Amino acid sequence: MSLGKAIAPHLPYLRRYGRAISGSQRSGDALVARLLETLVAHPDAIDTGGELRIQLYRMVHDNFGLMTNPAATGGETVPAEIAVADARLSRIPSLARQALLLTAVEGFSAEEAGRIVGRDAAAVEALIADAMEEIDRQTRARILIIEDEPIIAMDIEMIVRELGHDVVAVATTHTEAVADAQMHQPGLVLADIQLADNSSGIEAVQEILTDLTVPVIFITAFPERLLTGDRPEPAFLLTKPYQPATLRAAISQVLFFDESTVPA
Repeated sequence: MSLGKAIAPHLPYLRRYGRAISGSQRSGDALVARLLETLVAHPDAIDTGGELRIQLYRMVHDNFGLMTNPAATGGETVPAEIAVADARLSRIPSLARQALLLTAVEGFSAEEAGRIVGRDAAAVEALIADAMEEIDRQTRARILIIEDEPIIAMDIEMIVRELGHDVVAVATTHTEAVADAQMHQPGLVLADIQLADNSSGIEAVQEILTDLTVPVIFITAFPERLLTGDRPEPAFLLTKPYQPATLRAAISQVLFFDESTVPA
């Protein structure tokens, strides 16, 4: 199998990770584009005898380190989303966020995450604990849930409240979602894709965003369908079925990039 074909299945998930650690679709896709450019110029950068997935995530991690280091990029300005997050995590390095995302969102073990970020498993676990403690302490938001499955909606609401956030409404249709967003002006939206009346959660969010600037996390069983590059895409998405820790990590990560999030 050629290197290109071997890498292709990993691209949607690399893009998801790149967006999560950098805070936007633009910055995240730039990280993956840089990875692909490196592999085109230096295909021997991949050890064919090693585990491909870990090597690819390590390259995205390394590129992110360059992006956030103006000295390494010729003095380029750090993207605004990263500046907001780093300001809030001034006492904890960005490495802690990456360790948290790699384990809670991307499904790596602590040992595998350590191989990506250059730390041992114990250090990764300590980074994760530090990140969660700091995130829980510094952020609080009013959250709108768009979900038509009652059990899932109840589970999401419980997790949100346990994190110390307020749930302003739970909408099950496009119409309800737009009305609730206009009424409550949430600081974060958690949205399913397929809603109760067969309307689209994507379209509901697009309408909400015409009047309100708010971060959104999409929840779907098919994330690769949203990461095609054919249209505007969400910066943050979770795969169903999700683990509670995954949702907690995603919510906390998104709010750290949101300038309007208030201290807890």
